[in-house]
Amino acid sequence: MGVIHYMADKLVNLVANLGTERDKASGSAYAPVLLTDEQLINAYRGAWLPRKIVDIPAMDACRKWRAWQADAEQIGLIEAEEKRLCVKARILEALTKARLFGGAAVFIGTGETDPSRPLAVERIGAGGIRYLTVMTRRQLSATELEQDPQSPRYGRPRAYRMHGSAVEIHPSRLVEFVGAPFPDHEQACGAGFGWGDSVLTAIMEAVKHADATVANVASLVFEAKVDVIRVPYLMQNLQDKAYEKLLLERFRLASIAKGINGTLLLDKDEEYESKTANFSTLPDILDRFLQVVAGAADIPVTRLLGQAPAGMSATGESDTRNYYDRIQSLQELEIAPAMAMLDECLIRSALGGRPEPIHYVWHSLWQSTATERATIGKTTADTIKTLKDSKLFPDDALSEAAVTLLVENSVVPGLDAAIEKYGSALSEVEQGDPTDQGSTSGATTNIGDAAPRPLYVQRKVLNGDEILAWAKAQGFEKTVQADELHVTIAYSRQALDWMKVGNDWGGKQDGTLTVAPGGARLVEPLGDEGAVVLLFNSSELSWRHVQIIEAGASWDFEEYQPHITITYEPRSIDLSRVDPYRGRIELGPEIFEDLDPAK
Repeated sequence: MGVIHYMADKLVNLVANLGTERDKASGSAYAPVLLTDEQLINAYRGAWLPRKIVDIPAMDACRKWRAWQADAEQIGLIEAEEKRLCVKARILEALTKARLFGGAAVFIGTGETDPSRPLAVERIGAGGIRYLTVMTRRQLSATELEQDPQSPRYGRPRAYRMHGSAVEIHPSRLVEFVGAPFPDHEQACGAGFGWGDSVLTAIMEAVKHADATVANVASLVFEAKVDVIRVPYLMQNLQDKAYEKLLLERFRLASIAKGINGTLLLDKDEEYESKTANFSTLPDILDRFLQVVAGAADIPVTRLLGQAPAGMSATGESDTRNYYDRIQSLQELEIAPAMAMLDECLIRSALGGRPEPIHYVWHSLWQSTATERATIGKTTADTIKTLKDSKLFPDDALSEAAVTLLVENSVVPGLDAAIEKYGSALSEVEQGDPTDQGSTSGATTNIGDAAPRPLYVQRKVLNGDEILAWAKAQGFEKTVQADELHVTIAYSRQALDWMKVGNDWGGKQDGTLTVAPGGARLVEPLGDEGAVVLLFNSSELSWRHVQIIEAGASWDFEEYQPHITITYEPRSIDLSRVDPYRGRIELGPEIFEDLDPAK
């Protein structure tokens, strides 16, 4: 009987073997990839690549965690309950084990004796959650899949059974996480039934290739240099055992002589050659294999390997942002739905009830720079000012919206609490106190613009002794006095109305400002007067400087860089050897002073 081939929409070329049985590619097929639990554990414990591929996305999804949106007292109670139950640690453990084994769950322990019944969330009171326990698919197996298409758990297990016992657990009592989901649960079998694949299943081949390449490169190091000596009639003379012994002794002594004085003694008829391996292309080969692994794991190379971006003008910012978007999708599409029941129980366990407005948002993984934060603050303030000047919105409504905007953008953290505490007093001042002298009707008196004048704004350094102690330890013999240390914010030769500058929002209630330890710090010469300054970053100072400039102030330089002058007599000290001061910087309230325009 002949064999009939049906071909449609397919290019066939018998000469080039395209689309024929002689085409070698026609023999390629995808076979099932099976990794036992023992293989997964061995890979996770014994190789760094599989471990990082499993750990990194889970860690990044949990490390910034989330921000509850509620009253300050309610937030405190919920966060305390999260800390008591170690919610963050349990979710991280479950995510990690789900990625490694294909599935894991967090059991919500309420003290009930029959876990096979659905969890009645409305019955959870204060302290209702007693504990959280992490179990993997190695401890939990699915009983059967839900076949009712009208059920919200269609295609998911109806219940789980603990291995080695007859105890069944209802899914509502579990926070379920799946590693790599099966495309069709009906085809799942064995330990993976009702769960998923390990994330290592699809990428283990690429990991093995990378590890094998690294191992082969490491073995080549031992062959980096090979000495070759050609001895006349060697094979013929080796038949004599005495010759063999003398030969080995001779070259042992020759190696010793070469190691001592670099001289190799050879017979006239012998030839010596040293061969060195060429490793110039190996880094590129290693990088390619590791890039394949990073692509398979969907983790940027900069995050997986912890290396700086390569290439001209490369910052890695786009890769990092794309990766953070992926983590955000994981948080919103997988973690949040899985934790929905736990969160409802958590709120009730913390507060004893369920206020409707309470919800949470995930903290952003992307951390803005000081310059970006200053720009955001300035833009936010300008937006609020523009809306106020437009007179389109009532002041009370705009004030409430402005507080929300400033807090959400982290321009003035804690402003909502400060408004709640001090807002009424401020409102009374703005409306006018009828008991004040000169007040006739309780209304404020309109005052014209103040006379323009030059402006110098500074903040005194409050912990000057601490900074000067550092300077003395670095070798500065003569320094500025502690009470003279300051930071200049504005130096305007151009006259302006001081009242239009406004107040600084970046400081504390008492007007002081703290620059946190760490960050970029440099000790550099400045100007032509021999000054040596400590340069540091502060978004609050930078933003305040821009605010004063926009109010009409001038500045003699191209850009503003916060700094503290340490000395005017550096003498012979080598600044390249100076370790910058990295501690906190305490600054006093702003001081407005007039200056002589001729200076």
